[in-house]
Amino acid sequence: MLRDLEATGEFRARSGTGFALTPALREAYASGSDEELEYAALLEAARASLRLIAAEEKAEPRRAVVSVDVDDATLRPDLDAAVVRLAGPVPKSQIAAIHVDSTEAEDAVAAAAAVIDAADLGDEDAEFTLGDAEDHELAWYALQELPFLLELL
Repeated sequence: MLRDLEATGEFRARSGTGFALTPALREAYASGSDEELEYAALLEAARASLRLIAAEEKAEPRRAVVSVDVDDATLRPDLDAAVVRLAGPVPKSQIAAIHVDSTEAEDAVAAAAAVIDAADLGDEDAEFTLGDAEDHELAWYALQELPFLLELL
């Protein structure tokens, strides 16, 4: 998806699904600044990227989240508190940042992708494995760094 972004100049979220600071997400937390709640949405997006990794046979074992600034997202509380549907492809001009795992996270991310479905069903061991991956902070990249980031992948 990142390579497509570089080639086309647009980011196309799988099934148009995104994660955002929504009213439902705000209600789910007793307190927290907008920045803290946006970080919670980022973590939800990172967890969702594990599902994309699990679905692809040759996927890089690194979570990736593209942060965008859009006004026309539709809330999807039927899926989760932070889930939104994007209206369509997002042009580069609306991309705020790209967040990607470092190489040190690859083993933990691969293990987490292998058990993401079990974790969703409540398996405590699988949830522990997800925690190992989530202990790795995503690195922040500016859009201008995308060509260099792709070389590193």
